Amino acid sequence: MNPFSRRRALAAASLAGLAALGLLDAAHATDAPTFPSRPITIVVGYSPGGANDVLARIYADKLGAELGQPVIVENRPGVAAIIGSQYVANAKPDGYTLLMGASGPMVFNHALYRKLPYKQGDFAPISLVGTFPLVLLTQASNPAKNLAELVDASKKQPDKSNYGASAASFQLITELFNGQTGARFAHVPYKGSNDSILAVMSGDVTMTLVDAGPATTALQGSRVKALAVTSGERLKSLPQVPTMKELGIDLSVTLWSGLLAPAATPQPVIDRLNQAIVRVGEMPEVKARITALSIDPVTSSPQAFAQRIASEIKFWSQVAREKNIYAD
Repeated sequence: MNPFSRRRALAAASLAGLAALGLLDAAHATDAPTFPSRPITIVVGYSPGGANDVLARIYADKLGAELGQPVIVENRPGVAAIIGSQYVANAKPDGYTLLMGASGPMVFNHALYRKLPYKQGDFAPISLVGTFPLVLLTQASNPAKNLAELVDASKKQPDKSNYGASAASFQLITELFNGQTGARFAHVPYKGSNDSILAVMSGDVTMTLVDAGPATTALQGSRVKALAVTSGERLKSLPQVPTMKELGIDLSVTLWSGLLAPAATPQPVIDRLNQAIVRVGEMPEVKARITALSIDPVTSSPQAFAQRIASEIKFWSQVAREKNIYAD
């Protein structure tokens, strides 16, 4: 064997050894892993300031270091996050365009909209990043001292009672609240949680059910007050606010946010992203920042995330049919 042939044989043996040790995919033993080789964009279907946006920016900051490439957050708000979700569903499935998806566009839109420009199968779930309850807010100057008084007022003046909702999830849950309490709040759509909160502050709407993160921030001022939370137990950040169950309302809901890619994204890319997300999610500083927003930091496997989405679509679609609640 001449020297050149000997070097080729040694190189091939080395690559085979690495593949056997799991350090190199045997099916691509001649190509070193290259993902990611350029910046990654995380699309948020809501305006800045909501839970999805904040989570996207927390993760983008750390994922950039984990993946060795910049991670950019891009807001594409509108129509119950349909615009941003559709954009990612139609993006090239290469792992460079991701969606910080939420229960709203990924679950509740399928229950509320009979026609959507995207399907459940248009996305490849990567990992959950957080779960959170909703907080019911009303204007601080509202004469209602508690939730029962707020509900009674809506029954007496339904033409002056409404609610802001920036996502299908918030809308369906609030309509369930209407049904269970007899409240007469009418729906007014907004592009983001902060927009709904500002509408409450200004008196444009009577109340809103929003994610705990922006609600907690808003409560640091003096223009809104919280009357209930949808969590199973009182929030540590809002210990004075009762749960719906405490008030005799059978409404216990926890929503989530998670990262998804377009369907057909190669599995090795999904796995690479999942590993990076899980590592970031375990960082003490990341957990602290997320917990401070009244969000529970949670990660998952792609398979577990996909199963959760499928089961929740089935449940909430049945609720929408039974209540005859549709957005179109």
